[in-house]
Amino acid sequence: MTYPGPPRPVQNSATPLAELADQLGVTAPAPSAEVTGITHDSRAVRPGDLYAALPGARLHGADFVTQAAGLGAVAVLTDPTGAERAAATGLPVLVVDDPRGLMGELAATIYGHPGRDLLQIGITGTSGKTTTAYLVEGGLKTLRSTGLIGTVEMRIGEERIKSERTTPEATDLQALFAVMRERGVDAVAMEVSSHALVLGRVDGCVFDIAVFNNLSPEHMEFHSDMEDYFRAKAQLFTPQRSKLGVVNLDDEYGRRLAEEATVPVVTFSAEGHPDADWRAEEVEVGPMDSAFVAVGPKGERITAKSPLAGPFNVANTLAAIVALAVAGIDPQTAADGIAAVPGVPGRLERVDAGQPYLAVVDYAHKTDAVESVLRALRKVTEGRLHVVLGCGGDRDKTKRMPMGAAAARLADTAVLTSDNPRSEDPLAILATMLAGAAEVPAHERGEVQVFEDRAAAIAAVVARARPGDTVLVAGKGHEQGQDIAGVVRPFDDRQVLREAIQKTQG
Repeated sequence: MTYPGPPRPVQNSATPLAELADQLGVTAPAPSAEVTGITHDSRAVRPGDLYAALPGARLHGADFVTQAAGLGAVAVLTDPTGAERAAATGLPVLVVDDPRGLMGELAATIYGHPGRDLLQIGITGTSGKTTTAYLVEGGLKTLRSTGLIGTVEMRIGEERIKSERTTPEATDLQALFAVMRERGVDAVAMEVSSHALVLGRVDGCVFDIAVFNNLSPEHMEFHSDMEDYFRAKAQLFTPQRSKLGVVNLDDEYGRRLAEEATVPVVTFSAEGHPDADWRAEEVEVGPMDSAFVAVGPKGERITAKSPLAGPFNVANTLAAIVALAVAGIDPQTAADGIAAVPGVPGRLERVDAGQPYLAVVDYAHKTDAVESVLRALRKVTEGRLHVVLGCGGDRDKTKRMPMGAAAARLADTAVLTSDNPRSEDPLAILATMLAGAAEVPAHERGEVQVFEDRAAAIAAVVARARPGDTVLVAGKGHEQGQDIAGVVRPFDDRQVLREAIQKTQG
């Protein structure tokens, strides 16, 4: 079976291998070749490709050069440790010390710098990247043909493609830009993760607008500390990565970034920060959306609506309006387009099966996000608030106790369960979360239950729900699988929640 790989342009002009060698500053190898594409995945090689054989933690890409050659690779890019194996194929080989660090720029050259023909808006931060990207795309759609790249999916016009990661690898990203250009897309909203910035996935990109939402502890298994995490995000706000920044002044790291960024910055505040260029005023938070007035630096007053509930989504909506305004789109037109967005998959996504209470699924999987969504739902809940929550395995262990504590403190019923335990013991993860919940004083703590099985946890919380209550299933959002001991089985919180409600209904 042929591995489909990521989208590629149908037509792409050839780039002489000698030109790529010159770009890398190495001697052009013999024989000469004409390169029409590039990939780091040997399974995705197509005739005319330059195969980037990268060193990895366990295996080296050079271990798969024979497969790449068999699929039509015309040359290999690798490091000195992979050079001999690559040369054994008889293909010309480009050898550099850091092929990953140069791969993005090469990909941009091979595909004819497609990003230059797109309005590129990149969104970073800990929470809200996905929501803000969808909102930006909604505002762009009023005037442009759009693309979207992020955690949930990639969209090229109306075509939807499942995402493997938040930000694609550099070779895939440049190919995706080329496909967008080929199909008439002229603007793209995309999420930019800290991993993408550190690992060079956005090398070859210079975003027209870079947006910063917020920063809170996350990915501490990848970053050494919060300073390292901030530095990774701050890379996006340099001339090498963007032309202009849009930064949230309500966040302490946003205030620091506004001072330290080396590109011009426009600031915003949903909480009335007096120094912000754009502010949200007259905010009215409703059960499923919010209305407010966005006030601009010249006194503009834009009537705005966040299509999702919660004060944090007022901030996400304001960020999207400001990003589009500084991109040259009329702010009211942008705000109207954003208000029409029908929702964001797995982000406060409502599940309605005729039940007399509110049931929502949300991706919140870190302490700050869990606290924010629970507080937002508390404000619109007449009865009791129930939450199902787990923590992922093989990820940041320091957030498990605080997340257990947040659920116990802010919900009337906290049902702790498995998320994606991966290679870890689910019960060990739950024990740590339960320890966090136990630290909450009894008079401040809701009822806490533990179910290892996530479907059983959802069924248990649904059984407790009464008219006027709210049920929140948090942590996995849009995900459609659950990783247990390395095996991913189908599991969609939205579907499981709906089925549990239907059983109680009848």
